[in-house]
Amino acid sequence: MSKYRLLLFILFFPLLLHAQWKAYLSYYDPTEIVEGEGKTIYVLASGGLYSYDRSDQSLTTYDKISGLSDCGITHIGWSQKAKRLVIVYDDYNIDLLAPNGEVVNMTDYQNYSTTDTKTVNGVDVNGSMAYLSTAFGIVALNVADAEVTNTYRLGFSVNYAYVKDGDLYAASAARGLYRGKMTDNLLDKANWTHVGEYTAKPGTVSEDLKALVKTLQPGGPKYNYFGFLKMHDGKLYSCNGTVEINPGCVQVLSNNEWSFFQDDMATKTGIKYQDIYCLDIDPRDNTHVMAGSREGLYEFRDGQFVKLWNDQNSPIESFNKKSKDYELVYGVMYDKDGNLWALNSQAPTQSILEYTKDGEWKSFPHEELMKLKYLFAQPQSLGMLKGLMTDSRGLVWFVNDHWTVPSFYAYQTESDKINSYVEPYTNEDGTTTSLYYVHCITEDIDGNMWVGTEKGPFLLYAGQITASSPVYTQVKVPRNDGTNYADYLLSGVDIRAILVDKNNRKWFGTNGNGLYLIAADNITTLAHFTKANSKLLSDNILSLAINDATGELFIGTDQGLCSYTGNISDSSNGMTKDNVWAYPNPVKPDYTGAITITGLENGASVKIVTSNGVLVNEGTASNGEYKWYGINRDGKRVASGVYMVEVATSESEKGVVCKIAIVR
Repeated sequence: MSKYRLLLFILFFPLLLHAQWKAYLSYYDPTEIVEGEGKTIYVLASGGLYSYDRSDQSLTTYDKISGLSDCGITHIGWSQKAKRLVIVYDDYNIDLLAPNGEVVNMTDYQNYSTTDTKTVNGVDVNGSMAYLSTAFGIVALNVADAEVTNTYRLGFSVNYAYVKDGDLYAASAARGLYRGKMTDNLLDKANWTHVGEYTAKPGTVSEDLKALVKTLQPGGPKYNYFGFLKMHDGKLYSCNGTVEINPGCVQVLSNNEWSFFQDDMATKTGIKYQDIYCLDIDPRDNTHVMAGSREGLYEFRDGQFVKLWNDQNSPIESFNKKSKDYELVYGVMYDKDGNLWALNSQAPTQSILEYTKDGEWKSFPHEELMKLKYLFAQPQSLGMLKGLMTDSRGLVWFVNDHWTVPSFYAYQTESDKINSYVEPYTNEDGTTTSLYYVHCITEDIDGNMWVGTEKGPFLLYAGQITASSPVYTQVKVPRNDGTNYADYLLSGVDIRAILVDKNNRKWFGTNGNGLYLIAADNITTLAHFTKANSKLLSDNILSLAINDATGELFIGTDQGLCSYTGNISDSSNGMTKDNVWAYPNPVKPDYTGAITITGLENGASVKIVTSNGVLVNEGTASNGEYKWYGINRDGKRVASGVYMVEVATSESEKGVVCKIAIVR
């Protein structure tokens, strides 16, 4: 049976315990295989890396959370002399990975300033030297010394390079084969000679090794597409969620195992299966799922394809009433009664559809939504109607995430009435903002609506929802610099996803600025995670979802899926059972590390007591947390049982905020 080993080296261990990051990357499609030390092979698959030890049949996956510097790997190469694996990323970052898991990061090429395209076409290794074939020539890298030794600017794209008889060869599909004597100054293009026509790089991986790799199962999702996330009944449902013409996919994470919906429907429908934008689960039957796509609406049961709803069997329309692969359904949502609502974008005559629980289709055309004018002479429904959600008042909200009419809407399904929120967007200061995109919308615990735009978040207070000329609030954050000035919250930041957690804190996923956590007071920035300062896979956040039972926040990025289980204290909410956590919990017999209680006020008095009130440990919280090593005041390990965490604030307020179960 295969065993999995986690790559952790000691410098990262305290950070990982503190932060609780996880990566859920795809290793589905092998693209490069190299043989490493002994019987180890390294496999680059779907932009991820794993190794397989043929001596003990063990698999090891590698990612940013476990020690690599980046994600989105494009090429790998093994140096037997230096005993390191060269890892090249799509942003031109480079790691050198040793068999013991040690990683040396090299940013020389990433930081190399040039007007040339820096694309790396491949890595070829000779001794301790690795040659990066690039769009402009060859970069020579000394793997043993972890340094770039030379950059040969040849003026053409090199597909691969190799050393033979003391000469360095550059093979270019566009220009042919060139040779440079390594005793010459190869920085001078004149010392390179054209010596033949281009031939494809000979294969270096045996068929037996390729066959072996096909049998390996490192786990993970099938694709790194996570533009749409939805938690339902403890399961994470995901799909493409973006307009990129990717293979259609619905992926489900449950109990750390991935499953995939059927995806070979093209042979049955005659239409390409691509770009699944959104989905929802039938409240009457958890096995019944509807997914909106580029081609219409796909129906699944138990993960198996049931039917494609399109213009042939429903009111769904193609943008031109002809193209079967362009019947856009960007938004779907079940209501509490089991009726399905769908948004048909760029349709000639309609916008809102209902598929009732009794199996009847209904269409609700609205002139307010027929504002797309650039495709045909007659206006069509708006370009990207998406983000269907029902608020606490029973209003159904959605946005038009399209540059033609950036807007959002509140729809009353029972009365078929719609409130439109379009330009001008005027804030409480009387300042009018012109928007290009409205990406998302969600409700906070106070019933207010948060709107994500390319110019930052806008807040529509509950009392403004029905106003004839609503005022859109841009929250003011005081500078606290001795002046009376303030700045708008995340002004100018492109907000792509918003999630409100059970403590009314706001998580903002951005395009290019990472992930922000704002306190319940809407002013205090509790955290700002970026690719540079955390284990976040990318600064481009596409989607967010949270498992309320565990506190795990799932973050869909353009580089794959990761998650964060945090211990960030929001003192504005106080210390309650809802926002104080202990982990690990329960504590298993073989665990001897720290039990961390998080969400505490700094300076709070902490006491650990038995179920009958006997004190076993006490101390003071710092940095929002308190660590207990499962020992009593005599320094002995406590017995199995349930232990209470009691706290007292600086105002002498006391109470039990959480319980810890210990199993010996």
